[in-house]
Amino acid sequence: MYRIQALICAGSGCISSGSKKVEENLTKTLVEYNLQNEIQIIETGCRGACEQGPLLLVYPEGVIYRKLKPEDSRIIVEEHFLKGRLVEQLLFTEPGKDLIISKLEEIPFFKKQTRFVLRNCGTTDPLKIEEYIARDGYLALGKALLEMTPEGVIDEMKTSGIRGRGGAGFPTGVKWEYCRKTESNQKYIICNADEGDPGAFMDRSVLEGSSYSVVEGMTIAAYAIGASQGYVYVRAEYPLAVERLSLAIKRAREIGLLGKNILGSGFNFDIEIRIGAGAFVCGEETALLSSIEGKRGEPRPRPPYPAQKGLWGKPTVINNVETLANVPLIIHHGSSWFRSMGTEKSPGTKIFALAGKINNSGLVEVPMGMPLKEVIYEIGGGIPEGKTFKAALTGGPSGGVIPAQHINTPLDFESLADLGSIMGSGGLIVLDNTACMVDIAQFFLTFTADESCGKCPPCRAGTKELLKILNRITHGTGTMEDLDKIESLALLIKSSSLCGLGQTAPNPVLSTLRHFRHEYEAHILDKRCPAGVCSDLMVSPCENECPININVPGYLQLVLEDKVFDAYDLILESNPLPAVCGRVCHHPCEEVCRRAQLDQPVAIDNVKRYIVDYVFSHWEEYKKQSKVGNLPPIPKNNHRVAIIGAGPAGLTAAYFLAKLGYKTTIFEANPEPGGMLRYAIPEYRLPKALLNREIQNILDLGVELKLNTIVGEDITIEDLKHQGFEVIFISTGAQKGQLIKLTGDNLEGVLSGLDFLKRVNSGEKVLVGEKVVVVGGGNVAIDASRTALRLGSKEVTILYRREKEDMPAEPHEIEEAEHEGVKFIFLGSPSAIFGEDSKVNGIRYTRMTLGEYDDGGRRRPVSTNEELILDCDNVILAVGQITETAGLLSATGLELSKGGFVLTNKHTLETSIPMIYSGGDVVTGPATVSGAMGQGKRFARTIDSYFNGEDRLSLIKASYDYAKEIPPDQEEQEREKPETISLSRRTNNFREVVKTYSAEQARKECNRCLRCDVKEEVQNEM
Repeated sequence: MYRIQALICAGSGCISSGSKKVEENLTKTLVEYNLQNEIQIIETGCRGACEQGPLLLVYPEGVIYRKLKPEDSRIIVEEHFLKGRLVEQLLFTEPGKDLIISKLEEIPFFKKQTRFVLRNCGTTDPLKIEEYIARDGYLALGKALLEMTPEGVIDEMKTSGIRGRGGAGFPTGVKWEYCRKTESNQKYIICNADEGDPGAFMDRSVLEGSSYSVVEGMTIAAYAIGASQGYVYVRAEYPLAVERLSLAIKRAREIGLLGKNILGSGFNFDIEIRIGAGAFVCGEETALLSSIEGKRGEPRPRPPYPAQKGLWGKPTVINNVETLANVPLIIHHGSSWFRSMGTEKSPGTKIFALAGKINNSGLVEVPMGMPLKEVIYEIGGGIPEGKTFKAALTGGPSGGVIPAQHINTPLDFESLADLGSIMGSGGLIVLDNTACMVDIAQFFLTFTADESCGKCPPCRAGTKELLKILNRITHGTGTMEDLDKIESLALLIKSSSLCGLGQTAPNPVLSTLRHFRHEYEAHILDKRCPAGVCSDLMVSPCENECPININVPGYLQLVLEDKVFDAYDLILESNPLPAVCGRVCHHPCEEVCRRAQLDQPVAIDNVKRYIVDYVFSHWEEYKKQSKVGNLPPIPKNNHRVAIIGAGPAGLTAAYFLAKLGYKTTIFEANPEPGGMLRYAIPEYRLPKALLNREIQNILDLGVELKLNTIVGEDITIEDLKHQGFEVIFISTGAQKGQLIKLTGDNLEGVLSGLDFLKRVNSGEKVLVGEKVVVVGGGNVAIDASRTALRLGSKEVTILYRREKEDMPAEPHEIEEAEHEGVKFIFLGSPSAIFGEDSKVNGIRYTRMTLGEYDDGGRRRPVSTNEELILDCDNVILAVGQITETAGLLSATGLELSKGGFVLTNKHTLETSIPMIYSGGDVVTGPATVSGAMGQGKRFARTIDSYFNGEDRLSLIKASYDYAKEIPPDQEEQEREKPETISLSRRTNNFREVVKTYSAEQARKECNRCLRCDVKEEVQNEM
């Protein structure tokens, strides 16, 4: 008897993470404290939570420790084993939360699982048959041999509805029945443990942690079909699985559960192990048979099927590890018990190897039909590092992808097939928004092409040809015709290949093409990899992620070399509003900066701001040295372009068109240009003097600007055409504040967030009360709250229906709002506004709690029915932006989305009416400044290519001399933080809050760049 049992994971995953050393130190420490007779250390199989290994499960409390290091053994002994105190720093924590979880059954990763096949993995000693028997092991075999006929066993399997867990999902009982009815003096049962899918390790873990269940399942299967010999075909890369399986077979023989006259029933059956060399094709059952027979692992034509003519020409049943491990459960508990889990057509549980971009990777066993969303977010803990879910790949190299819009798909055979995927053996690879789907297809096709046995031409030659086309696409030389070739060739390979490898090899290609065709088109038409993976299509990840594709590493290096004027010119080649972007860009470039893998991303926007401010303060000197300003001018042409809207999209389009020689006129409804830049962003973030200066730089190129002109009222589209404008670009933005319908929303003091900001930024005197409540969580809500403080409000509160981390506003803007005294109420949803004498004096809101995850990976706010009241003088509703469809858009007859946004060709931006294009927020909905600018630039490129037959933007680029070397290895170094003005100098005025870097700060920050733009070939040339 022991006071404590300490179960240390000794599966391959934990062993590779150092569990043996942890166990060794634990044993030594127990001896040191003379506890070896009180505390028993037990090695178990894989517990499943591989991301958290090495694991130690401590009974009787059921406490589990994770990510152990050898030195942790001492503190566990001294604190937990001796003093009864838990070691909190070694316990589980929920991803993204501070919540510490000690008990195994309370950990989300295990809580929603249904562990039956894996019931012994991590909880018993896999070497001891006594422990397996103590947990109902071999009761099923006894029942089958002593109480059931072989036909009765088969009937029970058929009634259970279990389908093969190794790939195609063929009904197991039906397969057994075929073999049973085939006359022969010798039959075989084979366990397929080849498991060749990259990232899959279900079979390995079952064999390592519960080999006896597989041996028992094979024995029952052999009794049912009339076999006397069984083989386990296992890959050589699984030495621990082979070792433990060998011992299980030996121990079962020793006590009469394997061999001759099992349990005195007169039934004889034995098992041998055959070790394969790891060829993926040997997972296909006929190739596996050839390999066991000592031949080359090549598939055979079917029919005849193995159940009729299999190993050495004898009837053979082949089941995979998980299928066989289910057999004792079904016979012991009954088919109705098995059918109580899963779906009608896919009953029971399924083990998935959860891998990829997921917080909790490892093995999970869940009922068939569980929605993918639950597996990813409730068991897997969601996507790490704040990334978003993009797709999940099921079925390994033979499977397909499930895109985000289908995240609620049930994980069963039928649902996956409907989406063009398969269950396979259970590999489940989660992909986030950094994955390129073309690259994913290429990766898996490369694997299957390499693993092809070469016997049949469709697979041997067809996969190679498919790879050639994918290679062209990822290198930017593909054509739209290639997409048709891919589809037709893939379907041909599927229909004419000899075996399952060739028949399923094109699945990842067809699946990604079906669900992510736009990514293939982006590679072909835009010569761009949206995910920033295909290196031949980009300068660097930051440049690729930038909507206007600025050569970020180039201008960082130029600053480092004290060539600030050149750095500014390099930026101007892609961005006509660098002062604006240096202050209000959402900097997607920083989100993909590889420096973040070391410490923090480079502060790209702060460096850009330094460059612009330096140049503006040395303007006359800059004009003399400017490379861009001194480029040979492109001759003017007679093509006239009308741009409707002087926001970031329209201004950017005008800039590039003017540079390329077009006669461009901007029509703006407001009295001043700039759109949301002028009217929505407060002065303390974007000084209007800087905005005016950059707009003037654009106008100086010859762009004509007509203000106070509403197209659709003052002038029509037909008028523009009559005036000689050949092309029209609509970039009117989404400048109308969206309101939510609340009781009391018509009271005096209720304002739209956008309307409030526009009035303030227009110079209008706006009065606010002492207490203001702002409803919303985006940048408009933050700007409105900070503006209200500057107008004299004493107390400003933001009411947001989700949690802080869900707010779409920029994190540093939220921080500044908190610093200035803005209060936040999270998980609060407004229900009514009330007042007195027609004026607001309060808002009622409902306390929310977080429910299930939505399709975007966020947990839905759910009402608790608890209502609270906030006293206030104003309610500012900042809950979204919409387009104004009553005028221009509806009158023009453009095709619009349900939300009122213009529908365009995403590559050319052409609308439903020829020669009318549209871009920016009026197309995408309220988005980002740089995103709108990117669409303006895209329009300019499209039109220039239309009139000239080529992309001429390269003509407005100069060459720059800067170092192209990868910097030496760097140590961790925090990014430079810009100074801000004190609270006392900002809260009663609109003075700019954030200061510009000093020259020293800028150079230090530039020195942190890892120079991802320097390719290997450049290094070799040097």
